Amino acid sequence: MATSQEDIKATYPLPVYNYRVDIGQDTVAFSEVSGLNIAYETTVYKESATESGQVSPRVFRMPTQASNTTLTLKKGIVAPKSQAALYDWISSVRINQVIKKDLVISLCDEAGKAVVTWTVSNAFPTKLVVPTFDAKSNDVAIESLELMADGVSVNYQP
Repeated sequence: MATSQEDIKATYPLPVYNYRVDIGQDTVAFSEVSGLNIAYETTVYKESATESGQVSPRVFRMPTQASNTTLTLKKGIVAPKSQAALYDWISSVRINQVIKKDLVISLCDEAGKAVVTWTVSNAFPTKLVVPTFDAKSNDVAIESLELMADGVSVNYQP
């Protein structure tokens, strides 16, 4: 069992609630970020079994190119901030002059210092979902923005 603060930092996992999202030069508060992954497409190769003496061909899979990343960002609607951060960005797709931006998602320690950083390159919005309106509910209005990106890289801070 960890007994000192340094032991705790070295052995305990970080909580997922302490993160920051930077879109270009702007820091935007999101309540949820999902779909952040690194994946590769695969291909199947069949090799003749003449040398090994096997009856059937040997089948194996190999990675090919990196898959596109699809992220989902959710946040509460705050009129002036939502307009600048999300609506203007997705509107650029409509006029066929899409603005691609890099995102930096940082998982932070208790002091707010980034410990793990994911850099999402060349992201652009593909879908904006507004909340369901219900007169019987008093839930916060949460909007969801889906992004497509070229790739993700990970950087661990010492």
